Amino acid sequence: MKLEELKDFLDEKVILYNRLDFIETDPIQIPHRFQSKEDIEISGFLAATMAWGNRKMIINKLNDLMDRMGNSPYDFVMSYSEGNFPKIETFKHRTLNSIDLDFYMKSLRNLYENHGGLESAFQFKKTDTDSFHAIENFRQKFLEIPHQKRSEKHLSSPANNSAAKRLNMYLRWMVRDDNQGVDFGIWKSISSSQLVCPLDVHSGNVARKLGLLTRKQNDWKAASELHLNLKKFDPDDPVKYDFALFGLGVFEGFSKL
Repeated sequence: MKLEELKDFLDEKVILYNRLDFIETDPIQIPHRFQSKEDIEISGFLAATMAWGNRKMIINKLNDLMDRMGNSPYDFVMSYSEGNFPKIETFKHRTLNSIDLDFYMKSLRNLYENHGGLESAFQFKKTDTDSFHAIENFRQKFLEIPHQKRSEKHLSSPANNSAAKRLNMYLRWMVRDDNQGVDFGIWKSISSSQLVCPLDVHSGNVARKLGLLTRKQNDWKAASELHLNLKKFDPDDPVKYDFALFGLGVFEGFSKL
């Protein structure tokens, strides 16, 4: 498939999957319940953090967590103290437990009180061509308060060659503004051109079959390679092709054909 033909093919798949009914089966439905910027970004961050495994189970667990937070994520975070811990004490999703969640609540509160909130904590520079430094900036701030070492594994690091799939997905949710109603576009200080496509087994396998990725591991080097190739199709919004790669992999089984 020639480059122009591949672009047309992927553009068609973006149109097919970047639509409101995508929300119904995706964890992004959780932040779509809320109206305020802070509620959207906090619930979105928690949804992205927990977005691994069976999607139905993820959504059920997130519903449980939102209920425990009184369906007011920002208020819960900003008033969080040891006295609130019993509300989340029995919560568990895969390897994320109440110890991790307790730290997350305290760290989120610290971000809003001392770093201007979640958007400011990423600190993209205009010269950044991808999300590497912004994610590392965020991790540094998020991990600055006391925590158990185990909680760090839920916050992937590009510096450790992780593809940081969930953080890149979260950035897509918050930053992209294309008026299609799926992504929120509420973070105006970051450009979509800087966003890296979330890379996992599905998108990676599809990208390799399409010739967009040669590296075998799904790590940061692979995410960077895919990012550069997708920018050939749309330098201003390369991450939109996440819809195409994800849809082809999860809904169409394209990489198995």
